[in-house]
Order: sequence, then C-alpha cells, then structure tokens
Amino acid sequence: MDVVKRVLSIAGSDSGGGAGIQADLKAFAACGVHGMTAITAITVQNTVGVTAVHPVPPDIIIAQVRAVATDIGIDAIKIGMLGDRPTIEAVAQALDELIEPTPVVLDPVMVAESGAQLLDPAAKATLIAVLLPRATVVTPNVPEARALVGEADSPGADPDIEGLARRIQALGPQVVVVTGGHREEAIDVFFDGDRVVEIAGPRHPGTAAHGSGCTHSSVLAAQLARGDDPLDAARAAKELASRAVANGLNEIGAGAGPVDILGLAANPTKAVKKGPQPVRQEAGF
Repeated sequence: MDVVKRVLSIAGSDSGGGAGIQADLKAFAACGVHGMTAITAITVQNTVGVTAVHPVPPDIIIAQVRAVATDIGIDAIKIGMLGDRPTIEAVAQALDELIEPTPVVLDPVMVAESGAQLLDPAAKATLIAVLLPRATVVTPNVPEARALVGEADSPGADPDIEGLARRIQALGPQVVVVTGGHREEAIDVFFDGDRVVEIAGPRHPGTAAHGSGCTHSSVLAAQLARGDDPLDAARAAKELASRAVANGLNEIGAGAGPVDILGLAANPTKAVKKGPQPVRQEAGF
C-alpha cells in the first residue's frame, strides 16, 4: 500500500479563496497528497484587491509547524507569503527544528495579482539571507527575480532570464525556476547549477490567473514529496499551473478570477436529488 505523502504550506490566507493557503490546498489535492498548513498572515482579500493584512504572531507560526511535524510528519514544504522580518525569522527557526531533511520550495511572494505589496521591502534582505540558502527550489516570476538580485523592474521588457537564474542560484538555493508568466513567451527557465533548461508552455491571455504562482510552487512541492527530481517536478508544475490558468474562473468576482486546478468549471457538482433520504443510525449520535 502506497503511503500518502504529506506536504506543508507555510503561507498567508486569502479570504477570497484564490491564492495563498487556499490555492495551495487545492493544488495538493489535485496532486494526491495530504495538505497541511502553517498560516503566516490573514489577508482581507477578494478578486479586486487586498485591503488589510494581519500577521500571525511568530510563536504561533512556529507552533503550527511543530504541531504537524511531531505528529503527522512532513515530506515537503512550500513557503509562500511571509510579509515581514519577524515572520521570516520564525519560519527559519521552524525549519531548523525539523529532524529530517525536507525539500523546501520557496515562492518569494512580494506583490499580489491586484498589485498590493505582500512583502515589507525592508524584509527582502532577510528573505535572501535567511531563507534562500535553505531552499531546494525557489520559484520567482520575472519581477520577483529582478527584485531578488536588486534590479529595477521594467514592465514589457524581457531581460536575460538565464542570467537572473544564475545570479539567484548564487545566493544559495539548490535550484531556481524563473516562471514565464510575465514574459512575452510563457517559458520557465530552470537552473540547478549545471543545467539550464527551458520549460515551454502556452500563454492563455485574458484568462483568470489569480493564484497561478501559488499553484505552480505547490505542485512542485507535491511532486518533490512524491519522489520526482526537481526538473521533473518543475515540468509537472508548469503543465498543471498552465492548465489551471487556461480553465480559470473568470466568472468569480469582479477582478482577476482564480485559477481552476480542480476542474470545477468542467465538472460542476451535480445537484442532490430532493426528497426523503435514508437515515443512517450510529451509536452515540
């Protein structure tokens, strides 16, 4: 009997259900792994924007990770929104407490789909110094990649992606995947210190993409937990995230709708038939 793999998301909560912890759990379910969470912040968010962020106290973040690690166990970790320096330091402490070496996928979330800032600019240096060296794979999009190496973003420009990947990998992570969603051609660039591999995929203009980065990094973490090497995991993440964007739920909300990795639009739940239903009697109820 195969053992169900266990993947922990350390990230923020999106009250609109499109990104963050909520997107991560959907991606884990789609990949057939058991998802667990350590919430770093509660965002007041919908498809239009983020109106408030409430950080979770650092000791509670550590306690959440400790609780699942000591009882359930962790086969891989995805790290998303962190927000500020105390949160980053708490996550680093929680990782230090893990007994077994665990693959870590770091999605350096800095800006929401709506444009809201999700990482305190003063915390960027801490993220680079404390968490990048702990990452098995880091998955920035192009603006995040440029921010990590100190370049100003130039919307519309297509910078040297391979160069960005090499510079980020020099900061400590084992593998870098610069995702291609912000490029003219939606090509991800994978670099592990030896190989540069382009991972192509179709572009889906005009579709709902809220949560696409969270979905990509979560699929990658799930595939590492299932035993894939980083390149195969990155290819699976590209394929499933691209499909989720293609099936995006444009009808949800007034802004950027969420991606659909579970195929909700294609397979809507059938209505339950009305009428008397048999009652199941169980002792104690």
